[in-house]
Amino acid sequence: MSVGMKSVTDRLRDSGLLRTQGLIGGKWIDAYDGKTLEVHNPATGEVIANVSCMGGKETKDAISSAFDAFNSWSKLTAAERSKGLRKWYDLLMAHKEELGQLITLEQGKPLKEAVGEVDYGAKFIEFYAEEAKRVYGEIIPATLPDRRLFVLKQPVGVAGAITPWNFPLAMITRKVGPALACGCTVVVKPSEFTPLTALAAAELALQAGIPPGVVNVVMGNAPDIGDALLTSPQVRKITFTGSTAVGKKLMAGAAGTVKKVSLELGGNAPCIVFDDADLNVAVNGALAAKFRNSGQTCVCANRVLVQEGIYEKFADAFSKAVKNLKVGDGFGEGVVQGPLINKAALEKVETFVEDAVSKGAKVLLGGRRHSLGMTFYEPTVLSNVKSEMLVSREEVFGPVAPLLCFKTEEEAIHMANDTNAGLAAYIFTNNLQRTWRVSEALEYGLVGVNEGLISTEVAPFGGVKQSGLGREGSKYGMDEFLEELHLFITDATNLNDLLL
Repeated sequence: MSVGMKSVTDRLRDSGLLRTQGLIGGKWIDAYDGKTLEVHNPATGEVIANVSCMGGKETKDAISSAFDAFNSWSKLTAAERSKGLRKWYDLLMAHKEELGQLITLEQGKPLKEAVGEVDYGAKFIEFYAEEAKRVYGEIIPATLPDRRLFVLKQPVGVAGAITPWNFPLAMITRKVGPALACGCTVVVKPSEFTPLTALAAAELALQAGIPPGVVNVVMGNAPDIGDALLTSPQVRKITFTGSTAVGKKLMAGAAGTVKKVSLELGGNAPCIVFDDADLNVAVNGALAAKFRNSGQTCVCANRVLVQEGIYEKFADAFSKAVKNLKVGDGFGEGVVQGPLINKAALEKVETFVEDAVSKGAKVLLGGRRHSLGMTFYEPTVLSNVKSEMLVSREEVFGPVAPLLCFKTEEEAIHMANDTNAGLAAYIFTNNLQRTWRVSEALEYGLVGVNEGLISTEVAPFGGVKQSGLGREGSKYGMDEFLEELHLFITDATNLNDLLL
């Protein structure tokens, strides 16, 4: 281990945040068979830690723990649950720097960006601490004079939360926050690539006074853990962020016990730049939408569609901006582009670029592995890209910006919608009428207008078509963890007196 990384890990260990065991029923435990898995720093390849490699048996015990804790947690007042969440938020913010360092260590994103993720992720806990007190029912006018109809909202039960590696903290808080606020308990399965951040967050939840069993964390053998969550009748909800292929498998698996499912899946985001756009705004917005987290987000601009009248100017200005992006270890000064998560991700990017070039695309910038080695890839801009190329059809999940040219607004809308995905889209225009026309014609769950960063805890996040089901964030995120109880009361004379 290098001196620099040892210094960071020593500080994290001293703070009590470098956990390597799973959390079940408020206790830190090893895998039952003693197996571990290595967590690597993608920037250097060094082993950060060895964590418990768990499977079905541990997951079943975590489910039982969550099920037992549900009985008491769901019966607490909303105000009591709110206080616990608020304390958790305060602790996340108090340890913002350490958590940011941990994210950079195991995920690779630049430290400034990682600390920004902690801010972003913690805000979901803060928001849902407040929303916990705003779960309202309804009184429905009855059809007969001696009847009273009520709708009560109740927590769905134990939730299984399966989260990805690209946002090791925020993807957890965005799910666990509303679940706990509603009165649910959770079993979290973080990515095996980035479990350390999840474990640190869980440690802070315990310190905040969240009762044992309310938050459980298991990591390791993904198929075994997933099967245990899917087949257990005690798990009433599955919430997942990840690939569309895995999402479909989870959706099919959840059918056996008819679980409630919310899925935030892959995207193929178009970024549409019209002739009337402000060039600087479009360049900066597209840069943010494409290259955040080295292109490894589900809402990254996967295709940049540019109208022919501004195409050459945009390509030139955009390429110059991309050329200035500093690539390196996330702890380096001024670094804005880190490594890809692993070798498989690097090879996928290479395959996409090679496919595009073989079919006539031109490399304006980059197009190869970075001289830094490991999984670093040069920020890349491709021109003369066509819709049939892989880089247009599938999610590249890397620092590659393909530029496609279009003539008319109608053509741009058709190109943008010509995909099974429907998560995020971006448009750049100064025409107000066009803003409304195009935004409403796009088949996407989120649309950014003259803005490249559009996710926030106060607005619903989710896609249409094969990009998923349900919404996260905002007040609508609470609905995913609630059931409606229809309460039908007859012969309500005494009740009338009580209500009066």
